[in-house]
Amino acid sequence: MFERIPEETINEIRQSVDIVDVISEYVQLKKQGRNYFGLCPFHGENTPSFSVSADKQIFHCFGCGAGGNAISFIMDIEGIPFQEAVVKLAEKANIHLDIQTHSEDENNINSEHVQMFKAHELLQKLYHHLLVHTKEGQQALQYLHQRGFTDESIEKFQLGYSLPNWDFAIKLLQKRGFSLPILEKAGLIIKNERDQNYFDRFRNRIMFPILDAKGRTIAFAGRAIDEHDSPKYLNSPETSIFNKSSLLYNLHYARSFIRKKQQAVIFEGYADVISADKAEVYNGIATMGTSLTPEHVQIIRRMTDNIIICYDSDKAGILAAYRAGTMLSESGCEVRVAHMPNGLDPDDYIKQFGSDKFRNDVIGASQTFMSFKMDYYRMNRNLQNEGEKLQYIEDVLKEIIKLDSAIEKDLYLRQISEEFSLSLEALKEQEREMSDQGSKKKRTFNEPAVTQHGIPTASKQVLPAHLTAERRLLAHMLKNGDIAYKVRELLDGNVFYTDEHQAIYTYLLGYYEDGNSPDVSAFLSYIKDKKLQQLVVEIDMMTLNEELTDQELHDYVNYVQKYQKILIIKNKQKEQKEAEKQNDLQKAFMLANEIIQLRKSLT
Repeated sequence: MFERIPEETINEIRQSVDIVDVISEYVQLKKQGRNYFGLCPFHGENTPSFSVSADKQIFHCFGCGAGGNAISFIMDIEGIPFQEAVVKLAEKANIHLDIQTHSEDENNINSEHVQMFKAHELLQKLYHHLLVHTKEGQQALQYLHQRGFTDESIEKFQLGYSLPNWDFAIKLLQKRGFSLPILEKAGLIIKNERDQNYFDRFRNRIMFPILDAKGRTIAFAGRAIDEHDSPKYLNSPETSIFNKSSLLYNLHYARSFIRKKQQAVIFEGYADVISADKAEVYNGIATMGTSLTPEHVQIIRRMTDNIIICYDSDKAGILAAYRAGTMLSESGCEVRVAHMPNGLDPDDYIKQFGSDKFRNDVIGASQTFMSFKMDYYRMNRNLQNEGEKLQYIEDVLKEIIKLDSAIEKDLYLRQISEEFSLSLEALKEQEREMSDQGSKKKRTFNEPAVTQHGIPTASKQVLPAHLTAERRLLAHMLKNGDIAYKVRELLDGNVFYTDEHQAIYTYLLGYYEDGNSPDVSAFLSYIKDKKLQQLVVEIDMMTLNEELTDQELHDYVNYVQKYQKILIIKNKQKEQKEAEKQNDLQKAFMLANEIIQLRKSLT
């Protein structure tokens, strides 16, 4: 638990950070009009519907409804409590907090995740020490040097060495108080089903620590030194803290370079990433022995839409590049593919030709994804055969149809025309026919409508007049404390119809009575309820007239009061019918008069 942070300190921290800078560390934002837009990090989407207002210091997703200020964003994206998010923002703002932090997880040795993180951290440091500073690690260190790994790379990526002993890690971790069953769950040790004894998973291997997005070691990849050891590559199994489908190797280091360069380079494995880093390609990431997944794509798209795929140049690598490129392209990324001589992987290429040629002739000369696909469709085809040639042309035309740029379409149609001596007009006619046959892609149900300028609009949910009036009153109250007090006076004890609107109304009055000025971001910190925060952001994003006239204000209040009277009338009508059933004519007559008077007050 954290010590309570004073409210004035929280406000100082909130005012010292720019929400655009905070969110830009997690989401790729582009300015459109007064606001910034990007892909929502809280739900999957292809059309940016996530809006950030620099003026109001709030964010809102038109797709899923998420909203809040910088503090609530950090809470949601990091999955941490309020005070921990405030501490994190204080660090960004260089504001010193003189408070004691006592995390329950940190104090509870029975917390599985805490033990897993600590065990991985301890072994990572130990493996690195064994490799660099001990006699036992010299053979492994020499092997790495022979393979082209520099001391700088070994230090930066904290490469290590695990001893050949069967129980070295077990003994060390047991002495430190770690639970063996939890270490087994963490994938660090294995239980022998025959005698129920435990032994180390990694033995006599070069160790590559695998870090999560926060820079914590959560797994290892081990490479055998002895060629007779099997398997050659041994990775940690998936655990509760290590999920291959949502983890990208080197993301923790590469994230800032990807954002700065607005480009990511995807490799097939960690050795290629380390070699590329040595060649000054610092924006490299890799999947962990799996194909690219939708989760990977979402993570990448939060940082950049420009991707270079740099896989091995063998048949398997080309097929994997095609699959990854197709997935990225369909999600809206601009994809290019780096090409290397036959049979080489990035690591081999850099060793053979050097860093400069890799940066300039491979990464710098990467081909468009359309050009790559034209080469891909040639594989295993005899284009001298008329049938295979026609099938190839049809496959390429299907891909050309998908292109948005008319210039690109014309470029590739001309290439086909020249290569196969075909009429450009005939190819264009064929392309038009195939395009007409294909159904146009429709916007998915969960993506918001988009204006002609590419800015998402709020969903066209039609609310009843009284609810619209309540929201407009609250929207004006958020902008002006005097209007809030005037609304309270005009309502004269009446309440809003929905509990959520009434709660926001009550909080707002309390917020202003505490001496606070209109500031929606500060108000979001004042009300701690998550659902109310999201509703406040949605209300604040409403389009309003610059000035609220007295007539408009009275009209909104009348709508609210009228609906309250309509509800009272309905209740009295039920009571009247019940009185008539009970043959209580005097009560029925009295209720009828009350209903008449209420109806008169509605006009």
